[in-house]
Amino acid sequence: MVLRVYRLHAFMSEDGLRVVNPAVEGCCGAHPSDVISVRAREDDGGRAWFFTSWRHPVAEAERVVDAVMAIRELLDGTPGVAL
Repeated sequence: MVLRVYRLHAFMSEDGLRVVNPAVEGCCGAHPSDVISVRAREDDGGRAWFFTSWRHPVAEAERVVDAVMAIRELLDGTPGVAL
């Protein structure tokens, strides 16, 4: 899996793909993590996109590498990272 290259751990949960960065400390949990889901983005003609648990669009579902890079930035331990 592409996420392993960046030492991120991922597993499926009932809410989506939970991605965890075990290399840094989290503010609310032991390590930064988020649940990533895929759903239609209405303002892009209903095309499939990856979204964070806060419903923030990450990347088009076809752009897996872009999504991984954005998720990596999101979980790098820096507060206030903007995607």
